[in-house]
Amino acid sequence: MIPVTDEEAMDIAMAQARAGGAAGEIPIGAVVVDGDGRIVARAHNSRETLRDPTAHAEVLALREAATALGRWRLDDCTMVVTLEPCPMCAGAVVMSRVRRLIFGAWNEEYGAAGSRWDLVRDRRLNHRSEVIGGLRADECGAMVTEFMVSQRVAAEE
Repeated sequence: MIPVTDEEAMDIAMAQARAGGAAGEIPIGAVVVDGDGRIVARAHNSRETLRDPTAHAEVLALREAATALGRWRLDDCTMVVTLEPCPMCAGAVVMSRVRRLIFGAWNEEYGAAGSRWDLVRDRRLNHRSEVIGGLRADECGAMVTEFMVSQRVAAEE
């Protein structure tokens, strides 16, 4: 198996986001890549589908990765997500010990990896992830913006 690059992992996360959007979910996708560069988990937001407030793409991908790897410590893993994680998801990244977090668009409203808050690098916590933000930010941000606009238009009709 050929290891995926960060850009290839983002392609897969974006495909997940599009699948979520097609299902009526806010289009956010996430993948977890293990230390050998293999994708071990992929997910998109599923809060509406599962009627679960914690069913964010990141949380679902972390759960799937832990199951696939047979361990909760994901300290050799990278999470690639299309939008900067919210506080809940940033907390899950810290608690699962993810080594690197790569995201696309900045989340000025709820972002907890450098914009509003910086939970994943907070020195008061027991783990800090390396953070790389802005990978294909325009494309990732456009998916969310277009979805939100379409939801507003549908609500007005």
